[in-house]
Amino acid sequence: MKISAKGRYGLAAMTYLARNYEAGTPITIISISEKLGISKIYLEQVFSLLKRARLVNSIKGSQGGYQLARAPREITAYDILASIELSLMEKTAAAAPDKMPELDRALAARVFDPLDEAIKNTLSAVSLDNILTAIDQEKDADSLMYFI
Repeated sequence: MKISAKGRYGLAAMTYLARNYEAGTPITIISISEKLGISKIYLEQVFSLLKRARLVNSIKGSQGGYQLARAPREITAYDILASIELSLMEKTAAAAPDKMPELDRALAARVFDPLDEAIKNTLSAVSLDNILTAIDQEKDADSLMYFI
């Protein structure tokens, strides 16, 4: 499975917002762009989709920017990717519906439906809080490295 750049950037940007959630201050697209090295124009497209999905709130004005609409523990990787990767969440099309409908039913029952469910369950089990914890663990592991 391949997640598009837009999906990866959405996950990264939302994780960055989650890291700053407790401060309660909006984060601008420009600061996210600079911190993550992602095009501002590309991020604007991503945030448009995230806003439409009600995962972020936009605050207008000179002190404006974006904030998470819910706590990091309440937003999952599935929520984010479902709002950005529209084709990823679509049901798989039938392979031979006219000639061999039984083949399509068998493929759906044994391959595609379980795969779709596994992807949804896996992504739904990972919250932004989980990602932040993993980042902290990676930092801790890096700090334990030493060189001879």
